[in-house]
Amino acid sequence: MSNKVTIRRLATGVPGLDDLLGGGLPEFSFNLLAGTPGSGKTTLAHQMMFSLANPERKALFFTVLGESPLKMLRYQQQFPFFDVDKVNHSIKFVNLAADLLKGDFDRVLARISEEVQNFSPSLVFVDSFRSVVQSAQAMDSGVAGLQHFVQQLGMQMTGWQATTFLIGEYLAPEAESSPVFTVADGIIWMSQLVHRDAMIRKIQVVKMRGQAQSPGVHTFRISDDGLRVFPRAVLKNHIEEDFEISGDKRLSMGIPMLDKMMGGGLPAAYSLLVVGPSGSGKTVLATQFLAEGARIGERGVIASFEKSPNQLLSLQLDKLVKNGDVGLINTRTLDLSLDEILHDLVEMINHTKAKRVVIDSLSGFELALASVFREDFREALYRLVAVLTGMGVTVLMVAELEDQYTSLRFSSYGNAFLADAILMQRYVEVEGQLKRVMSVVKVRASAHSNDICFFDISQSGIEIGEPLTGYEGILSGYPTKG
Repeated sequence: MSNKVTIRRLATGVPGLDDLLGGGLPEFSFNLLAGTPGSGKTTLAHQMMFSLANPERKALFFTVLGESPLKMLRYQQQFPFFDVDKVNHSIKFVNLAADLLKGDFDRVLARISEEVQNFSPSLVFVDSFRSVVQSAQAMDSGVAGLQHFVQQLGMQMTGWQATTFLIGEYLAPEAESSPVFTVADGIIWMSQLVHRDAMIRKIQVVKMRGQAQSPGVHTFRISDDGLRVFPRAVLKNHIEEDFEISGDKRLSMGIPMLDKMMGGGLPAAYSLLVVGPSGSGKTVLATQFLAEGARIGERGVIASFEKSPNQLLSLQLDKLVKNGDVGLINTRTLDLSLDEILHDLVEMINHTKAKRVVIDSLSGFELALASVFREDFREALYRLVAVLTGMGVTVLMVAELEDQYTSLRFSSYGNAFLADAILMQRYVEVEGQLKRVMSVVKVRASAHSNDICFFDISQSGIEIGEPLTGYEGILSGYPTKG
């Protein structure tokens, strides 16, 4: 064929779903929305239907459930996407329960055909198709009759130029031998997983003919606004086209002496891990990092997993946030997925054109993840860092470590290797007083100072003093002055 057929893709109106589908739903396709009970199939169908339906593109929704459609609509009306003005005009609901009880597939098919011809819809939904399957198993015609029914339904819908959705409850896609799975052009699988005290909803595009969909299993959430999909972050083989990683480009930390200790500042698009015990000044350092960016016109973003916005905004960040120099993401909500966190970060980075990001802190980040994701925390952190630095963003991560005096660690998670640079803050006892010290542990592919320096925190921020010299044994036990 010399002329290639162009298939139009329909925007679903579900945030994040079009990215999974490869740009939207293929028009006139025959699709299956399947999954476990309570996973959100009907909500997804209604959200797509109300988004797509209009006077030129009408929708027909068949229900074969035992319960009344009015009961279903009563709950669906709670979502903002539900438009009552479209009901009985652009959208029509038809109950097939009575026809299905008669046990005649031909009668059900004839009823569907009659309604379609009278209403001329561009979108057709059948909920729940599992009821049809169960009825087939109880009939003499069995699977053979069901397969004939599905094939005839698919052929008729294609001939009517309608985009069709069959909604059904199934336990596992690989465990089903239903002919629906073979005939369907697209299969969207939905599930919910309860792990310890957390429940996570997942969605997967198992099949979508004629276009490349996003592989893998993705997280979605049903809120008061409806269903939202968070596509799984995929690491790209390239960084931002306008950015080139080079050791020559350095970012100032906002502390001249620290820049000198780091060999001229922090290389752009690096990940920096700032570790230290409670109260050692990690957040203060992170704030100065963002403030220095604002001073030279580089916007920043801080994701707070630990402190409330009021606690953070009582610092220098208050002015930075109010001026629009720093975007604040409050992620103290528990049971999040990495994809939700990354979605918020990437969205704000793109919106503000930020070049500096602060994660405060890794302990809070781990707690914010749902329990099912905490077991893969190292993988989650790796993906987070890789995606952000791949965007050309410089990332500063704060991690709290218990200062045990006699041991030296750089991470409580065994993932210090993920950072391109590490700054360590500690307490030492000198002449009966606790003093703060700081050192540069590493800056990848760059020379840096090996000195351990005293530092103080004043109203203007961190001030680094003299190197810790002349004191023996300070980092290997309680010191004595040499």
